[in-house]
Amino acid sequence: MKPTVRTLLERSDLALTALVGESHLPDGALDAPVPWVHSSDLDDPAPFLEPGQVLLTTGTQFGADTGHDDPAVFDAYVARLAGAGLAALGFGTEVVRAGTPDLLVEACGRHGVPLFEVPYRVPFIRIARTIADLNAADSNARQAWALQAQRAISLAALRPDGLGATLTELSNRLGTWVGLVDAAGALDREAPEGGLGQPALGEVVGEARSMLRRGQRAGRTLEAGASVGRPQRMTLQTLGAGGALRGVLAIGESPELDQAGREVVTSVIALAGLALEQNRDLDRARGHLRSGLLRSMLAGDVHLASEVSAEMWGPLPADPVRVAVADLPTEHIDRVAEFLELRVDERGGRLFFGRDGESMTLVMQDSDSGVADELAVEFDVPVGVSDAASVARLAELHEQALRALERARETGPGVTMFDDISRQGVLAFLARTDARAVARATLAPLIEHDAESGTALLETTRAWLSNGGQFDATAQELGVHRHTVRSRIALAEKLLGRDLSGFHARADLWAALLATD
Repeated sequence: MKPTVRTLLERSDLALTALVGESHLPDGALDAPVPWVHSSDLDDPAPFLEPGQVLLTTGTQFGADTGHDDPAVFDAYVARLAGAGLAALGFGTEVVRAGTPDLLVEACGRHGVPLFEVPYRVPFIRIARTIADLNAADSNARQAWALQAQRAISLAALRPDGLGATLTELSNRLGTWVGLVDAAGALDREAPEGGLGQPALGEVVGEARSMLRRGQRAGRTLEAGASVGRPQRMTLQTLGAGGALRGVLAIGESPELDQAGREVVTSVIALAGLALEQNRDLDRARGHLRSGLLRSMLAGDVHLASEVSAEMWGPLPADPVRVAVADLPTEHIDRVAEFLELRVDERGGRLFFGRDGESMTLVMQDSDSGVADELAVEFDVPVGVSDAASVARLAELHEQALRALERARETGPGVTMFDDISRQGVLAFLARTDARAVARATLAPLIEHDAESGTALLETTRAWLSNGGQFDATAQELGVHRHTVRSRIALAEKLLGRDLSGFHARADLWAALLATD
């Protein structure tokens, strides 16, 4: 424990006498740590002081003639010391004056500066040496504590759940709450369990998620719980390399960490980062296994995947199932895998996923399709979801999910269900594929004739097809004579080189019109 003003006053060998009652001082004034003791008889020693120091003086600056003491001089002197953050003032007696000036005692009381009297037999150097020795002893004790804590934490890391044991040991050594937010943005471990309540816990996890989304190594402090009047200072530090963050370590600072405490925290950050990197290598191996099993399932061999999954993660989803395919953001590949692994753990299996090139494919129970929505929101990616059917039709469902993903890419991040696009019909779906170029080439003769001659062949053809080839209904819609419609359609047939009396030709032209919308 660092020495304080109270420490000096309680030392019998120094025989110091407090002259300003504690009731006249700010709260905790006698218990602030004292880093150093300085002596000076200057009129204004403030420029040479640092906050928290103790100043010793014999009063030479005030003179020996007590009959001419000026209260303003003493008040200004103490005001300057208070402004410099002085911890306490010690007055040495029987050098210049027989006792401590009353005006100095009164000024210290007004400005809340602790004042003590130093007897003539106690040299100033003894007080300075006392503070220096106590600070050195405290520093040595803190270093010994840090080494002991680091050793205990290193031993904890060798236990079966080394990461959890390490965090528990750190919490015990610092006497504060410690939490680990994983790469998916969920609270993975904490010590002590339930040691940080809401809303502080929610604020810590929310800030950790923001740090993970930025994808850069960083550290920051947070005043959690301030909204309910119970602020707690938290330190957050990312774990892992930039672009491949593995999580965020959150540590409560109560009181604020000193150098020894920061050294212990640095050791834990290194150990936790190492443990998570080792886990990532294992996760990547599991990811390769998942990808292989996914290819096997899509090829029709579900039995092999079922056996392996049951041993590794739990049973495969039960019928009926849906397939979801999501674009995989390259900067968050590991986070996506962590996110899905957590969802698998929560369900004891019953959810399978695997990477397929630059996309992630999920096989999930029909009742569990909300995972696709979570994935789209958390990582801001488009996701396509198939209809629900038996796992025996997995290849077909996968194809449906791919088509839905194509549509989702057009509309932006979010979930698109295959059922939504299938209800629009086959032609509407084909119109959103690579048929556009062919459609423009098909309709080019009509478009060019309209542009050169000011006709309305394209508009008339569209209306005629929309009205099922009925000339009267088309004429009424366009506000022209039915013979005008007939002549325009005849010219369109000539320009296109097609006989539009048959269904096949009309359907093909209608698809071309849809594709150019």
